[in-house]
Amino acid sequence: MRHVRAIAVFGIAVVALTGARGSHGGGCGSSSSGGSSSGNHNSDNDSTSGGTSGGSLPGGSSSADKAARDVTINECRYDAATKNLVARITVNNSGALDYDYSVTMKFKGDAGGTAVPATATKTAIAVAAGASASAELSTSYPGSGDGSEYTKCEVSRASRS
Repeated sequence: MRHVRAIAVFGIAVVALTGARGSHGGGCGSSSSGGSSSGNHNSDNDSTSGGTSGGSLPGGSSSADKAARDVTINECRYDAATKNLVARITVNNSGALDYDYSVTMKFKGDAGGTAVPATATKTAIAVAAGASASAELSTSYPGSGDGSEYTKCEVSRASRS
C-alpha cells in the first residue's frame, strides 16, 4: 500500500510540474515573458476560457489548455496616443500542424480598484507548424484618466482550429 501511495504522489507531482508551463498574465505598462511548451497537436479544434493571471493554467496537459499555453504575453500597456489598452503577444505553435488562433485578452486593475474590466480579441492569427507569430490586441480605453488603473492583463480565452 505504501508503494501505491508513493507512486500516486509522484504522479501528481509530475503532472503538476509539467502542467505549469506558459505565461498568461502580465502587468499593464510592464512586460511579462515566459516559456511556453506543448506537445504534438493532432486534434482539429482546441479551446479554453477563463485564464489566469501571472502564472499558468491549471490542469496539466488536456487538449483544452493547449491553445492558451501557446500564448505568451510580451507587453500590456495604455497607449496615450490612441487612447487604447494594448497587449502584445507571441503565439508559439510547436506542433506538427498549422493552426489559426483566436485570442481574447482581459485588461484588469487591482481588486477594489476603479478599473472596469475591458477585453480585446484578435482572430485568424495564422501560425505554421513549428513557428511563432506576434500579434497586437487593442481595445478602447473606457476611462478618462491616464490608464494607470489597469495593472494587468491575462488571456481569458484562446482557441485554435
